[in-house]
Amino acid sequence: MARGTGPSRALEAWLDRQGWYLAPFQRALAEAFQAGEDGLCLASTGSGKTLAAFLGPALSAKTGEAGLQLLWVTPLRALASDLARQLEGFCDGLGLPWRVAVRNGDSSAAERRKLRTALPEVLIITPESLALLLADAAFLQRLSTLRGVVVDEWHELLGTKRGVLLELTLARLDSLAPRARRWGLSATVADPQHALEVLLGPERQGRCLPGPQRPPPRVRTLIPEEIERFPWAGHLGLRSLPGVLEAVHAAPSTLIFCNTRFQAERWFEALLRADLSLVGQVALHHGSLAQAQRRQVEAALGAGQLRAVVATASLDLGVDFAPVTQVIQIGGPKGVARLLQRAGRSGHHPGGESNLLCVPTHAFELLEFAALRRALAAGTLEPREGLRNCLDVLTQHVLTRILGEPGDAPTLLKEARRTYAFATLSANAFSWVLDHLQRGGPALKAYDAYAKIHEAEDGRLAITSPRTARRHRLSIGTIVSDATVALRWRRGGGLGQVEERFIRQLRPGDGFTFGGRKLVLCRVEGMTAFVRPGTGRRTFTPRWAGSRMPLSSTLAEAVLACLEDRAASPDCPEMQALAPLLALQDHLSSLPGPDRLLVERLESREGHHLFIYPFAGRRVHEGLGPLLAWRLGQAMESTLTTTVNDYGIELLSSAPLPEDEASLRACLSPEGLGEALLACCEGTGLAQQRFRTIARISGLIFQGFPGGPKSQRALQLSAQLLYDVLKRYDADNALVQQATREVLEEELEAERLTRRLRELSEQRWDLRQLASLSPFAFPLWAARVHTRYSTESAAARITRMLGQLERRHGAA
Repeated sequence: MARGTGPSRALEAWLDRQGWYLAPFQRALAEAFQAGEDGLCLASTGSGKTLAAFLGPALSAKTGEAGLQLLWVTPLRALASDLARQLEGFCDGLGLPWRVAVRNGDSSAAERRKLRTALPEVLIITPESLALLLADAAFLQRLSTLRGVVVDEWHELLGTKRGVLLELTLARLDSLAPRARRWGLSATVADPQHALEVLLGPERQGRCLPGPQRPPPRVRTLIPEEIERFPWAGHLGLRSLPGVLEAVHAAPSTLIFCNTRFQAERWFEALLRADLSLVGQVALHHGSLAQAQRRQVEAALGAGQLRAVVATASLDLGVDFAPVTQVIQIGGPKGVARLLQRAGRSGHHPGGESNLLCVPTHAFELLEFAALRRALAAGTLEPREGLRNCLDVLTQHVLTRILGEPGDAPTLLKEARRTYAFATLSANAFSWVLDHLQRGGPALKAYDAYAKIHEAEDGRLAITSPRTARRHRLSIGTIVSDATVALRWRRGGGLGQVEERFIRQLRPGDGFTFGGRKLVLCRVEGMTAFVRPGTGRRTFTPRWAGSRMPLSSTLAEAVLACLEDRAASPDCPEMQALAPLLALQDHLSSLPGPDRLLVERLESREGHHLFIYPFAGRRVHEGLGPLLAWRLGQAMESTLTTTVNDYGIELLSSAPLPEDEASLRACLSPEGLGEALLACCEGTGLAQQRFRTIARISGLIFQGFPGGPKSQRALQLSAQLLYDVLKRYDADNALVQQATREVLEEELEAERLTRRLRELSEQRWDLRQLASLSPFAFPLWAARVHTRYSTESAAARITRMLGQLERRHGAA
């Protein structure tokens, strides 16, 4: 195939056989690649952007040239096998003798050895695996033939540390394969130009190439037959199961998305229990299941052999399952872009239509679905911004870079500055990173374990020992999760993994469900739990940490707009269904809106309650709640407890709270916010928790070798000890400072919090004295009860309170 000749006759013939044609944007992308351009292709799911990105390097290939031609970076392992089949089909159709291989965390030892022997022409890889290969000197010698790097689903990496790691990896590739073009693919980006700048860095120039955009998905909501006027999170639970079953039977193939793995396990079990005819036709897919089971489900779904698959984010992105005609979302969407991605899994082919059925798990999620309709109609997406100066990621990358090829400090700094993340990195900050790697800084210099690199006589930096190199290779990556325990059958064979904290709560003989199976724990040896089929004395469902998704600012604003315009939305089914609940809220208290803040007071046997409804999302409220409590605590002696959800904050005090608006406004003033938030960080331990993640990414603590990883408790103790030592003896430690900064910027979303406080300071405040809990206050009260009591006791208390409220306000 001649280089630079445009679409070849082989390509045209293959397209004819497929019944396809090249859209203008596909031709434009192929021509841009051949012309040596970089860029970002923005096209909706199912538009054919995968083929468009492949054609550039394919049409540029020289006849007979072997070796690695194309790196295809994908953020999810679940994408890899399906993508490999697609690209192999493209190669066959074009008559290209290219081999396609996959390298990720699921790759077997044999597959990895094969790649060390000979690289394929197309390598599908995750950011972490690509970083690991850059630590291999032999791999670096075989990059001269590389023509292109495609970053799939770029929006999923943008604004994350995985994205920062990839930026550094791509900057390293610039030195090794300078002629390789770089293209990103994305369907959902709010600011395309910023996404392009982060992808390419300051030294590359490129363009955004728009492709076809599909119309918004067809959205329906499964309205519960009965909506309680005092809702609480998750209470509707499986009540919508009959409607979901009906929808599953009405479609050829359905993807059922849940927001958590715990939820996915429950719904999968419930579907099979409710309809035995679905056994063998419904499958489960999430990241904790064994690789073989995940691949089996993906293959069966792609072949049209399954009626439905219950999944989590493991199938969110870019997987081409053409048979899927319907997506069901269980629980609130929390973000517009995420729901667009999930809806796009249906009708995933050119000209296909996306069908989305929304299923609320509590009544207020109907508000989110109404807001989703509004946001989709307006074409509004959540913005994502690239991260800056994540020194933990840079520390890891420098060690990887030196492991692959020793280099001098000026060269390493120059490479780092080719990225958006470190374009403004100061020489002093980089010197701190090198000092940290050479001796651990002033506080850890007495310990040889922290002396990981040394400067040779020629000025190049090199790894100090094979042990350091071996430990580092096992630690590459930025995905940090709680320690997991491998699940194995008592007589052999793996099932997947669950978090250590869950297994430690069980005793031998206890039962639990996992992957749709009922299992009984036999014994735990180290970090492996041996199980057998059966039903135990007690049965549990695993819960995974870090699974709560906060409401995005885009969706939160749309929720407030829906409340304001509810009278003008007679055609909105969700708002119609919520009308009795909202009418009761208005009768007992008031309703918030875009221009006013609702504040409720209540006296009870528990104490003095203050309910505030900023509607800014859980993360912002997790900053606002402690801020309010801290400022009140400076002026009064009281025991204060805060509870938050996506809509509001409850403050419970043992002493009377200020009643005048001026005092409350002062507590939520944006003035002096930085100092107050820092004090909150120290008081809540959030900075210490964030430091654990930073310490693991930077290599300060080692998670252990395969087969014998350290327990979660051991890792926490190590991180706590390091944090205390550094705070005391190295107060200016950059990683400790980064922990505080990340809590402010990411955990508490300080910028968004500041903006919301300024908005609140300009709004009208509507203060209401309650005689009993309002519909908006009830879920906050119920959430606090859940944290204080056992599940059974909490449910009984909440049910009792619900009955009292219904009897009291039955005629309202």
